[in-house]
Amino acid sequence: MTTLLLIILAMVAVGAAGFALVPSALGDSTADKRRKAFQGDLRVNRLEVDAARSRDQRRKSVQQALKTQTDALNAKKRLTLPQLLFQAGMTIKPAAFIRNSIILGVVLFVLLVLVQVPFYFAAIFALAAAYLLPRFYVGRKRRKYQDQFLDELPNAVEAIVRGVKTGLPLNDSIRVVAKDAKDPVKSEFARVLDQQAFGMSMTEAVQVLLDRVPLPEVNFFVVVITVQQQAGGNLSEALGNLARVLRNRKKMKQKVKAMSSEAKASAGIIGSLPFVVGILVSVVSPRYLEPLVTTSLGHIWLGIGAIMLSAGIFVMKRMVKFDF
Repeated sequence: MTTLLLIILAMVAVGAAGFALVPSALGDSTADKRRKAFQGDLRVNRLEVDAARSRDQRRKSVQQALKTQTDALNAKKRLTLPQLLFQAGMTIKPAAFIRNSIILGVVLFVLLVLVQVPFYFAAIFALAAAYLLPRFYVGRKRRKYQDQFLDELPNAVEAIVRGVKTGLPLNDSIRVVAKDAKDPVKSEFARVLDQQAFGMSMTEAVQVLLDRVPLPEVNFFVVVITVQQQAGGNLSEALGNLARVLRNRKKMKQKVKAMSSEAKASAGIIGSLPFVVGILVSVVSPRYLEPLVTTSLGHIWLGIGAIMLSAGIFVMKRMVKFDF
């Protein structure tokens, strides 16, 4: 009886072991299915984590590039004379510019002496004119150059977008702009290609463009190109969005210019009123204002009036100036 019981127990143990170790003939067991499903969930979760990490890294790179470019653009540094001439698109050398300024001051001094202006006043006026008038001229040339560049920049960006969408590389798209766009965009993008020909990367070459035209709109373009070169992404979509932003900013500037035109006209009339009144009074009564130019007290009051008029013009100019 004991022997028979042992045999039965042994058969039951062998059957249980075979059932546990031998896979089912109908397919995978429920445990295998659960294990595969769990592995699939882990793989999906790992892909989602990698995608999220990639998005975070790209966002951080965009933020870092934008912060770096914005800090460099907003840095309040005094521009040197070579930088002013470079940003104004002028080819004159700094030495020649200084020489012409000195010649202007000497000629103005001689003219003032010939019209019997006191010697010390003639020297002060000539010195101030020799320093301020040429820089004022360069400043106007610089603003005009930047305005012309901004007018054509949205068209250039859209041309690059069309080239990228058709399958052209970025360099070839920029080459199309450098060939067909209007100046000064044409010459500046040609400069970018020249910098690349000398061995610079695209990121370094477009940085030269920002040095030439230090404007927020150009900063946006440089940031887009820099981020795309460093972190990848859809360049055509980014540049398309940039083109829309540039056109909206241009419309806003034109609207502000139209709204502030009345204030600018009023400032011009008020600023020119003292000179107009002085000329009319001199025509009606030639000797009425003579003490202002023949006496020391008149010279003092002329200086005070010039300072007050300059301060008023400066304040009115700042009131109608809007930064974006």
